[in-house]
Amino acid sequence: MCFIQFNGACFASLSRITEKSLNSVLQLQHLEDLVLEGCHGIDDDGLSTLDQSCKSLKMLNLSNCQNVTHTGLSSLINGTEQLQQIILAYGSSVTSDLVKCLNAYSKLQSIKLDGCTVTWSGIKAMASLHSPVKELSLSKCLGLTDDGLSFLVQSHKDLRKLDITCCRKITYTSIDIITNSCTSLTSLRMESCSLVPKEAFVLIGARCSFLEELDATDNEIDDEGLKSISRCSKLSILKLGICSNISDEGLAKVGSSCSMLKEVDLYRSVAISDAGIAAIGDGCPALEMINIAYNDKITDNSLVSLSKCRMLKALEIRGCLGVSSIGLLAIAVGCKQLTVLDIKKCFNINDNGMLPLAQFSQNLKQINLSYCSVTDVGLVALASISRLQNMTILHLAGLTPNGLAAALLACRALTKVKLHASFRPLLPQSILGYMEAHGCVFHWRDKAFQLPCMFWTNAKEEPSKVAP
Repeated sequence: MCFIQFNGACFASLSRITEKSLNSVLQLQHLEDLVLEGCHGIDDDGLSTLDQSCKSLKMLNLSNCQNVTHTGLSSLINGTEQLQQIILAYGSSVTSDLVKCLNAYSKLQSIKLDGCTVTWSGIKAMASLHSPVKELSLSKCLGLTDDGLSFLVQSHKDLRKLDITCCRKITYTSIDIITNSCTSLTSLRMESCSLVPKEAFVLIGARCSFLEELDATDNEIDDEGLKSISRCSKLSILKLGICSNISDEGLAKVGSSCSMLKEVDLYRSVAISDAGIAAIGDGCPALEMINIAYNDKITDNSLVSLSKCRMLKALEIRGCLGVSSIGLLAIAVGCKQLTVLDIKKCFNINDNGMLPLAQFSQNLKQINLSYCSVTDVGLVALASISRLQNMTILHLAGLTPNGLAAALLACRALTKVKLHASFRPLLPQSILGYMEAHGCVFHWRDKAFQLPCMFWTNAKEEPSKVAP
């Protein structure tokens, strides 16, 4: 297999990539994956001059290529025989002409149109595709309504993965038809579908028994919906962030029935308490990631429950005021596979929590310590973790320049450090230069300190991801 990526979004100079480069690339006999994301120098006129096709191409990514329409796409994929996946996210409108370019590709299984404007003619054309479409991504698509989505899924009943994230015009009607038509769904992503009522989630559990992934973030799902979804015994990813209608009662049913869960997101699901987390800890031994950030009912008891999950790799407890070093000790001892930890604004976690991490969590690669009560002692202890690569260290009141310098020098594997700008003139430039020469990148932040009593007011501005 050959993979070529020209990503203009990451490398500014690559935005100048044109069809002249593609002529050479398309001559590669075993080329399967071609990523042209953000290459604004590629347009219809240039693609029309291509004199080479690539019969082996299986995946094409033209995301953020606003200068490419159906004309250019047709020129680029002409002669391709193995095309299985096409990504046209944030590009030109999805019209019948665009979709007709894909008619000839009988092996096409995955179509991603995130962020595109979808027309009714485009919907009808996609419904008429003869290829066995198994994955369809329509996240943030403008113009998508119940009528269009319903018409589409009834024509592709073998769908396995469907993404309708932020499709804010769809209602109960769409979910009813999706779950009735596509009963073999394994993945349904529907974050922020604000017009979908709580009753619709009961249909998902009742009809989609093969479901392995459900993203219901920022939706009206309640305990009855969770109880229904608990029938999906193969569920491995469940995202319920910002779901204020769910409680321990519904989560307990999930914990007792979905033993294959690997990832659970309960970010800002504020009715969840230790009892619900205990059900997950007891019933989901394969758990690898959990986000319980900004839930004020969470205490050390939740961390003790999660310490039973020996496979846990990522834990976010940002803004959980009820947890302390006692709970973190249990995690360090029980979860030796832990690689990502976010304890930002856990004010009761101090050096006593860092010492067991240093002793037991030798797989830790990423940690966010901002606003904790960690001092030089705890940070230097963490530096003994040989795999530690990424640290965010903002507003640690007990941290001194000397302690920070000692810790930085001791962390041999560091590749990224986020620090407050006030430390920049206080650290020896020789240390900064030495670390940068060894591949470490410093990100300096000048964000003002937030008092503990203030951060709940501003917490909604915080990102919901584990990565800092």
